[in-house]
Amino acid sequence: MRGPEFLDRYEGGRELAELLRPYAHRPDTLVLGLPRGGVPVALVVAQELGAPLDVFLVRKLGTPGHEELAMGAIASGGVRVINREVVEQLEIPQEAINATAEREARELRRREQRYRDGRPPPDVSGRTVILVDDGLATGTTMRAAVAALRRLEPARIVVAVPVGATESCEVLAAEADEVICARMPEPFYAVGLWYRDFAQTTDEEVRELLSHAAMERGASLEQPSAP
Repeated sequence: MRGPEFLDRYEGGRELAELLRPYAHRPDTLVLGLPRGGVPVALVVAQELGAPLDVFLVRKLGTPGHEELAMGAIASGGVRVINREVVEQLEIPQEAINATAEREARELRRREQRYRDGRPPPDVSGRTVILVDDGLATGTTMRAAVAALRRLEPARIVVAVPVGATESCEVLAAEADEVICARMPEPFYAVGLWYRDFAQTTDEEVRELLSHAAMERGASLEQPSAP
């Protein structure tokens, strides 16, 4: 049976932000949205917590000839994570891994440049990073994001989604420092079922949301503190 739905990703972000209150107004908190659908959710979370917002891009490295099977992933910050079990089992040569990684890295750089409009990526080292998406189905992308982000040495990784499959939330709990799934409906089926409006988020929307967040953040930091 279907349960209560979120009106849209922004409403999902508001509910999620309430569960993330312990991280509000802390100088070490950073919110990273997974493009594209996770960015509207992350925007609301960042605004409610008084934290900076950015994106963390992950690109799957599809196995040659079996693109749906991931042999690894690359992510923001030049991080590469390889699934050694898949690589060894299928005897994938290093040249093939490098070629795929280079192709996906070009696309990742293109998206980062478009999304950030020249703004540098944030330094996550020693910070509490809240990784936000609009939901967890299989959790594959989020797991790759956590593994890649861990290489950049944040102090703490918090995975946060408005809705997720119970099993995926439990798997992530063993890999992140904390997982917050606001709702875990049973049966789950698919993320989009739990939003009344689940229209695809475009690259242009992501760019505009990040630009808006950066301007808001800059304005708030320029305001003089109360005496």
